[in-house]
Amino acid sequence: MNQANLHKALWWTSEDNGFVKCGLCPRYCRIADGKTGFCAVRKNEEGVLYSLSYGYPVALQIDPIEKKPLYHFMRGTRTFSLGTLGCNLYCIFCQNHHLSRGYYLEKRRYEYYSSEKIVELTLRHGCQSISYTYSEPTIFGEYVMDIARLAREAGLKNILVSNGYMTLEAAKDIAPLMDAANIDMKGFSEDFYMEMTKAHLQPVLDFCEYYNSIGGHLELANLIIPGKNDSPEMLDAYLNWVESKLGIETPLHFTAYHPDFEYDASPRTPAPLIYSIQEYAVSRGFPHVYAGNVFFDPRMPDLKA
Repeated sequence: MNQANLHKALWWTSEDNGFVKCGLCPRYCRIADGKTGFCAVRKNEEGVLYSLSYGYPVALQIDPIEKKPLYHFMRGTRTFSLGTLGCNLYCIFCQNHHLSRGYYLEKRRYEYYSSEKIVELTLRHGCQSISYTYSEPTIFGEYVMDIARLAREAGLKNILVSNGYMTLEAAKDIAPLMDAANIDMKGFSEDFYMEMTKAHLQPVLDFCEYYNSIGGHLELANLIIPGKNDSPEMLDAYLNWVESKLGIETPLHFTAYHPDFEYDASPRTPAPLIYSIQEYAVSRGFPHVYAGNVFFDPRMPDLKA
């Protein structure tokens, strides 16, 4: 990488013996000199924390906004999507592990994209928004914020597609710049999060409740893994939380899993399971419930209606 373009990170403090403590996500990594945190993209260089991913997206794409998925925000428009390497979760079932478990190599040259360049590309391609997505935008939060400010000045909207695993300190800086967010709820129990993502559930709930409290447009996605996070008890706990903390109008997306990365103990999610969860949520009074990653079934209502 080009060391001249290393960007000093936010949300960290100095500690003894050259360590730094990162406060971007709830892992609060203590990072020794010359090492990176859990996410692999925040590095301690002589007692200063730097973001290795700032300005170095490895995925740039124009997407329909429905792909995020967002069904109740700027429908029918295109969004300019970007993502970097690295992630602050370790989902053993990750379907994007080539990015999330990737890391920047010191001897490899990566193309640098300034915040201004991202906004320019967005406008040039006729997109109305920028989506921070693909891996985990929390870990390139400084880059997200700098792009988002310029995007707003240019009349563009900002979209966060995230696991929601960030501290409230960072959330209070990043979230107000976002016009919409889709948060990927991995499951709805602490045991599931610890076993399957090496993380905790509560910080994700805290982020969702905070973003909802400041009036952000929020939609939730839940990847359904048979035998792991599809029990009636877990589903009811999830719907109870959404109804009481976020509101029954919150759009919900239930999507099908397929074996990937390090996990193949569960079979591919059958379409009838997704549809039954969708029907149950609707029966409980949720008006905006969608099925994803399943073949269209003519017996079901139009999911985009």
